[in-house]
Amino acid sequence: MIHAPARRAFLQAAAIASAAQWLPRIASAEAAYPNHQIRLFIGTPPGDTIDAWTRRLAAALTISLGQPVIVENRVGAHGMIVSNAAKAADKDGYTLMIGTGGPMAINPALYGAKLTYDPLKDFVAIGGIGNGPLYLYANNETGVTNLKEMVAYVKARPGKVSFGSGGTGTTQHLAMEMLKKATGMDMQHVPYKGSPMVLTDVMGGQISFAFDAGASLLPQALSGKVRLIGVTTAKRTDLTPDVPTLIDQGVPNFEASVWAGMFAPAGTPPALVAQMEKQVRQAVADPGFGKVLRASASEPWPIGGDELHAFLASEIERWKVVVRDADVKPE
Repeated sequence: MIHAPARRAFLQAAAIASAAQWLPRIASAEAAYPNHQIRLFIGTPPGDTIDAWTRRLAAALTISLGQPVIVENRVGAHGMIVSNAAKAADKDGYTLMIGTGGPMAINPALYGAKLTYDPLKDFVAIGGIGNGPLYLYANNETGVTNLKEMVAYVKARPGKVSFGSGGTGTTQHLAMEMLKKATGMDMQHVPYKGSPMVLTDVMGGQISFAFDAGASLLPQALSGKVRLIGVTTAKRTDLTPDVPTLIDQGVPNFEASVWAGMFAPAGTPPALVAQMEKQVRQAVADPGFGKVLRASASEPWPIGGDELHAFLASEIERWKVVVRDADVKPE
């Protein structure tokens, strides 16, 4: 009969031997990564701005990694479909996700305990992809040319002026709620199913104001169909050097952006994450990639995983305050 101490020692030795047997195989698998195609999930539809960024990045990674990087659009439910799919994927480095502001930073505030994933705990940040400002813009018939005039215009018509957004709880919606609180404006929110319809109705005069990213907005502004009032960056952007920031116009610390970064399911081996971080940073820093992003009024964002994680944590806290103060409820 084997006594208990001896039995424990035997089992420990067996476990160590078993682990030693598998460790070289794990190390070998990581060293060979990747040896087949990688799936890159994205929660936006084909053809939109971030989808275009992602496909350009996937093409660059396919070349640098020597394996296909396949983009898969998992659209719907405010980004919860793509997030849950990525969370449940194998932690082997072969399923990655492009995370954006809505699903990763705003959903925790909108859905609280009902949210079925934790952006900070269920994913590991790999690196930034792109980051672009929002622009505050107006219908020409308002006669508004700057924020001071907008505040005066709205306060002369309390509760009667409307603003649009691509949907309740979107960055565009919450940016206006943040501005309303900072300036004391009383406006009515009109949610749409996407920003293009908002732009059409601002041009047509059905609504008066909105925030939007620059990709589709700037061509209309340059042609005089709408008027740009301000930009949500900390400093004026080279994309539109004549457009003042909202900070310049008297709203301290007012920043908001449309951004995208790459994430892996939590538990993905650190060595694989580090390898992909290096590849992503190189691809994003490439001048060709920068040209694609600047064509959509955004900038490359070649930050690493630690910086992206810290940025996401700060964004979650910031939008939590906005959602609470404006009492925003999900649709």
